[in-house]
Amino acid sequence: MTSSGVSLGTVGAGTAAIDAAVPALVAEKFASRLFDQDPTLWGSAAESESAKRLSWVTLARSSRPLVGEVSALREKFAEAGLNRVVLCGMGGSSLAPEVICATAGVPLVVLDSSQPDMVRDALAEDLEHTVVVVSSKSGSTVETDSQRRAYEKAFEDAGIDPRERIVIVTDPGSPLDKSSREGGFTVVNADPNVGGRYSALTAFGLVPSGLAGADIEALLDEAESVTDLLAADDEANPGLRLGAVLGGTQPLRDKILLADAGTQIKGFGDWAEQLIAESTGKDGKGLLPVVVGDSEPDELAADENLVLLTAEDDERAPEGEAVSTVSGSLGAQMLLWEVATAVAGRLIGINPFDQPDVESAKSAARDLLDKGMDAGAAPAFTDGAVEVRAEGPDFLGDASTLDDALRALVDQLGPQGYLAVMAYLDRLRDASLADVRAPLERTLERPVTFGWGPRFLHSTGQYHKGGPAIGVYLQITTEAKEDLAVPGRDFTFGQFCAAQAGGDAAVLADHDRPVLRLHLREHDAGLAQVTSALEKLAGGDAR
Repeated sequence: MTSSGVSLGTVGAGTAAIDAAVPALVAEKFASRLFDQDPTLWGSAAESESAKRLSWVTLARSSRPLVGEVSALREKFAEAGLNRVVLCGMGGSSLAPEVICATAGVPLVVLDSSQPDMVRDALAEDLEHTVVVVSSKSGSTVETDSQRRAYEKAFEDAGIDPRERIVIVTDPGSPLDKSSREGGFTVVNADPNVGGRYSALTAFGLVPSGLAGADIEALLDEAESVTDLLAADDEANPGLRLGAVLGGTQPLRDKILLADAGTQIKGFGDWAEQLIAESTGKDGKGLLPVVVGDSEPDELAADENLVLLTAEDDERAPEGEAVSTVSGSLGAQMLLWEVATAVAGRLIGINPFDQPDVESAKSAARDLLDKGMDAGAAPAFTDGAVEVRAEGPDFLGDASTLDDALRALVDQLGPQGYLAVMAYLDRLRDASLADVRAPLERTLERPVTFGWGPRFLHSTGQYHKGGPAIGVYLQITTEAKEDLAVPGRDFTFGQFCAAQAGGDAAVLADHDRPVLRLHLREHDAGLAQVTSALEKLAGGDAR
C-alpha cells in the first residue's frame, strides 16, 4: 500500500493482522482521537501518564519556530569558527539526531556513554572548534550531567568560556533549565509533553541536528506531509496498518526483525529499536526489536516478524509468511513508526509511554555508587584475561572455562527465547565485536540482540527487564585503559560505568533472568579472548 510520503506492503500474518485489527480501530476513531491527544486510549491505568505525553502528534507544525532559532545559532557559531558539534544525551535524545545527521551526511559526534576511554577521546579531539549540546529533560540523567561537567572543565582548562560553547536542551522550568539560565548558558526548551523516545521532532532531535548542518525544516515538511493521513479514521491509514502488523498478529509474533533492505535512511533500525522496545516491553509483555542489518534471514521462526526497510523508489512486493516492507522519507517514517508503536501498545494491552524498569536500573546503579561498591560480587572463576561470574538463576554448574560458561548460558535458551549481548565497551574502538551477532543468531536459531552499554539501558533495557521472561543475557565489561574523574563528583567515569553494569545485572537477576558477566581484566587481551570464544560458539560447537 502506497500513501503520500510512506509505503507499506504486507503479506501473510501481517495482512491477517490488519484485516483483524484495523476495522475496529477505525470504528472507535483511534487515529483521530490520538491526534486529538485523547489519554484514555490505553486504559485507565495509563491515563495519567499518557495525558502528559501526547504532544508529539503536533510536532510537525508546533516545532516550526525552532527552524529559525537553530539557524541563527548555527550562523553565530560558524562566524566564530566552530564547526564540530558534540551531543551529550541518552536514549531517544541521542539516537534521533544520530540517524538524522547520518542520513543527511553531516558529521555529529554522539557521546552517549560513561565508558571513560570513549569520554576521554571525545574531550581530546579538536576542542578549539567544538560546540557541545547537552540534552536532558530534567538534567537528572547522571550520564549527561557527568559529560556536561567534563566538557565544562575541559573548556575552562583550555581558557575557553563554557557559556560560549555549550547549548542546553531541556524542558521549560526543569532544574537544568533554571540553573543553566542562571549560569548564563544558551538554553533551548523542548516540548515538556513529549517523552524522550518520541522526541525526534522536538528540540532534542532538531537542535543538535540543525547545528550540525541537517535540513530540519525539510524533516518537518516530511512529517507534516503525512500528519493528516495518519490522523484519518480510514482503513488505509498506514499508522494503523503498521501498528497492526507489529502488535496484532495471532498468535503474536513478538520478535520484530528490522532489516536494512536498501533504505536511504542510515541507522533507522537503531532508532526504531529504542522506540519499540522501551514503549512496549513491560508488564511481562512486549515486542522485541532485533536490528539485523542487511542480513535477512532465510526463514522465520513462528514468533518472528520481518520488516524490510526499503528505499523510497523500491516497489518490491513482500514474500513469505510474516514479511512487510516499509519505505518513505525520514520525517514521515519517524511519525509513522511513533503512531504504529502507540497502536501496537493498544493492541498488546500496555501503556506505551512509561518506562518503569529503566528507573529501577538507574536506582540500582546509584545504590552501588553510594555504597562505594564495584561492578559486582567476586567472580566464579578467572580464565586468562577474563573474569567470569553469573547472576540470577544458578546455571554455571561445574563450568571452569569461558567456553563452558558460554555454553551453560545458551543452554538456558527456550523455544521462545533470545540472547542479548550487552557490551559496556567503547562502541567506536571496539565496534567489530558487534559482528558476532549474526553468526550467533544463525547457530543458535534464536534472535540475538547486541547493545552497547550504557546507551541500551535507555531503550532495550526496559524490554529485557519488563518484557516476557524469555531472554538470556551476556554482559561484557572492561577495565578502562585510564580512568577519568567526573568533575565535582566523588566518583569517576569508570566507577560509574561499572555501577551501571552492576545495577543492570542486579535488576535482571532480581527478575530471575540468567546473566553471564564477563569482565576484561586487560582490555585488549580480554576482548580478543571473548571474541574468539564467541566466534567458536557461533561455529556450532555450543549446542
